[in-house]
Amino acid sequence: MTGGRKPIIGLMCGNEVANRPIQAMATRFIDPLVRLCGASVVIVPAIPEAVDTVMMADMLDGLLLTGGRSHVAPAQYGDGATLAPSACDPQRDSVALALAGRMIDRGKTVFGICRGMQEINVLFGGSLTCLGGLPRHHRGSWDSDYESLFDHHHAVDLMAGGVLAGRSTQRRVQVNSVHQQGVDRLGYGLVVEARDAEDGLIEAFRAPGCDADVLAVQWHPEWDIATCGVAQGFFSLMGESVRGHA
Repeated sequence: MTGGRKPIIGLMCGNEVANRPIQAMATRFIDPLVRLCGASVVIVPAIPEAVDTVMMADMLDGLLLTGGRSHVAPAQYGDGATLAPSACDPQRDSVALALAGRMIDRGKTVFGICRGMQEINVLFGGSLTCLGGLPRHHRGSWDSDYESLFDHHHAVDLMAGGVLAGRSTQRRVQVNSVHQQGVDRLGYGLVVEARDAEDGLIEAFRAPGCDADVLAVQWHPEWDIATCGVAQGFFSLMGESVRGHA
C-alpha cells in the first residue's frame, strides 16, 4: 500500500425484481473483500445514468464484477440469438463493460466471478455459449433456496504455471458452479487458468498481456472462502493487486 489508506474496491450490482425493482448483490461478496483484501467497498449500481464511469474508474483501486441471475445479452458479443428480456440485464451490461474497460485502460485491478467472468471475456472480444442447462454446471432453478443451489461442486483442473495453481497445493480442485452461459471463444490475449475436468469448459482465465491485473473464475469462491484454498487464493491475489494502487 503506497498511500497509507485502504484500497477501494467497486462491487458490481445487478437489476432484479423482488416485489419491486432493486439493485442486487449478495452480501457474501463483501466479507472476503474486507478480510482478505483489506478494502473499503463501494457498491456500483447497474444504472448507467447513476454511474460516471470516468470518475468511478479514477476513484477505484479495483473492481469486482460479481455473479448474478441474468445473462450477458448475445448482442454484446455479436450473436444474433435472442433471449427472453427477463433473462438479460442490459443496464448491467452497459455499466460493467464500460467501467471495467476504463479500469483496465488505467492499469487497475479487475476481477470477475461467474457473470463477471463472462463480461470480461466479452470485453476482450470473446463470445459466450448457452450450456443448455447442463446439470454439471447448474443444478436446480433460481427458485431453489440459496444454500442448496450453491452446494453443487465439480472438479476443475488448474493450469500449471497459472496464478491460481500457484495458490493451491492441488492441481485438481472441487469448485461450486451455478451458471447457464459459458466461454465459447476466448477473448484476445486471455490465458486459460482452469478447465472443467470432464468437459474442458474454460473455468478461469487471466490477461497477462495488459498493464492491469485481470483474473476471472466461473465458479463462486465467495461461498467456499472458509475451506477452499483456491477461493482464498483468488481474493488474496485481488488484495495484493489493489494494495499496489492505494
